[in-house]
Amino acid sequence: MQGLIERTAGSRRMLALIWLVFLLPRAAMLLLIPAPWSDADWYVSRAVLLAEGHGYIDHAGLPTAFWPPGWSWVLSLVFRVAGPSLPAMALFNLACAAATGWLLHDLTRRITGQDAAGRLALLLYAIYPNAVAYVPLGLTEVFYTLLLIAGCRLLIDEAALPKLVLAGGVFALATLVKTQTPVIVPLVFAVALARRADRARALPGTAARMALVLAVAALGVMPWSLRNHAIFDAWVPVSTNGGHTLLTGNNDSANGGYIPHDRLVDEHLAAGGDEVARDDRARRLALRWIAEHPGRFVALAPLKLYELWGSDGEAQWNYERGLAGYAAHEPAFRALRIANQLYYYLLLAGFAAAALVIPRRRRQAGRRIAGWWLLPYGIALYLSAIAVVFSGQSRFHFPVMPLVAMSCAMLIVPRGARGPTGDAADDSGREIG
Repeated sequence: MQGLIERTAGSRRMLALIWLVFLLPRAAMLLLIPAPWSDADWYVSRAVLLAEGHGYIDHAGLPTAFWPPGWSWVLSLVFRVAGPSLPAMALFNLACAAATGWLLHDLTRRITGQDAAGRLALLLYAIYPNAVAYVPLGLTEVFYTLLLIAGCRLLIDEAALPKLVLAGGVFALATLVKTQTPVIVPLVFAVALARRADRARALPGTAARMALVLAVAALGVMPWSLRNHAIFDAWVPVSTNGGHTLLTGNNDSANGGYIPHDRLVDEHLAAGGDEVARDDRARRLALRWIAEHPGRFVALAPLKLYELWGSDGEAQWNYERGLAGYAAHEPAFRALRIANQLYYYLLLAGFAAAALVIPRRRRQAGRRIAGWWLLPYGIALYLSAIAVVFSGQSRFHFPVMPLVAMSCAMLIVPRGARGPTGDAADDSGREIG
């Protein structure tokens, strides 16, 4: 495979073929748009209300901040232009998926200095069935993945001021989609610093760039935080579901996943109160449970990690519940899920192997161990840490999967293989990877 990739690295026809493999299955999924349910139903219905000028309100018509608003906001803009329709949403997701593929190719090529690796990363992600199946869904994953990859791509060049400001804006929007996003920024800059030989000299500049990105991101989120303060008379940076999420993963019934109907959760929901009061109460209940059951909390950690990383193909559930005529095609969906699970395990195996092989190759080549190849692992570890504290759900690993494909491509295409781009270097002449 490596030889074939290297021989075709400069072929425009090969790149066009990879893009056909990427786009055609995703476009075909627009023929199978399921009715939104659960989280997707909330996001889509709120987007419709926003497009109609009703504001971000709950089912009772009251202003809410329980769910992060970013995806519904963006989707409402799509609905304002194209009308509130599921095909419009799916087309937007298709555009986001295509942009993610382009950024993945570019990011991998930039980090490795090899077009061959970039094309292989794109191909590996192109044939990932779960990513294909997500395109018609009203969930956050496709859009958020684009924001995550775009933010990383903007930052890896130790960018000048305009790119840093743009990155801050991207991470602001990503934070409004998924509240835990800001930690990604210091993680990226930690890798940027680790790969430098002159870390002490580079530290002030790196810290200043990181502070700028975080400041711009905070400014981008601030209008929403001020809106929440005006409504709830309390500082709610993004959402009021953190306590509830913590409690659903840490209770007597906890098994590693999302448990919405434990005794503690039911009692908390029955107690009522406004969103802020409910969030504070749920957080206190969860923290008290953890303090009273430290051994159980520790024992849940591997179960939560298994829930996060053990299975894949969860997009199928949306078709099972929302697609008319699903029963007639259930065997095909089941077979596809099995194939997806096997392919997912292959990607994870490549991801694990790359973590062992890439450092050895770099050491043998006389290069520093630390490099941008560490970024996917840092993000994966961060997602794992969140799961250990809260709970594990398989869809939460979706945004890192393009980076898993990138790591697999770096494993298959060694540094010595040459593409048309040559060796990547940053502004000071240091190799990017």
